Amino acid sequence: VQLQASGGGLVQAGGSLRLSCAGSEPTVSTYTMGWFRQAPGKEREFVACINYNGGSTLQADSVRGRFTISRDNARSTVYLQMSSLKPEDTAVYYCAADPLRWGERETWYDYWGQGTLVTVSS
Repeated sequence: VQLQASGGGLVQAGGSLRLSCAGSEPTVSTYTMGWFRQAPGKEREFVACINYNGGSTLQADSVRGRFTISRDNARSTVYLQMSSLKPEDTAVYYCAADPLRWGERETWYDYWGQGTLVTVSS
């Protein structure tokens, strides 16, 4: 399974971006999908995840109310809509897929995309 993340870029504080993550196989539609991020000099952290049918989502406290995760299984794609962006949201954002479990634990995710850089200017 290969994951291709896209949509990153430079945005001003308060702005919005939508990240996309396309899976290479239809089976991705049966997986939990997650977004993680890694800021410069920091460890990678959980952002949000969504279960296989989109019925359940989970967000980190730092992004709840500002970021929304969704998926389109017909396109094997998951999205992260980011609004009210802050400079502290600057990071490389990674999508990941978990065939078996559900949640924020990074070690549960078996497949990872290459990352897309989001830079929020103040």
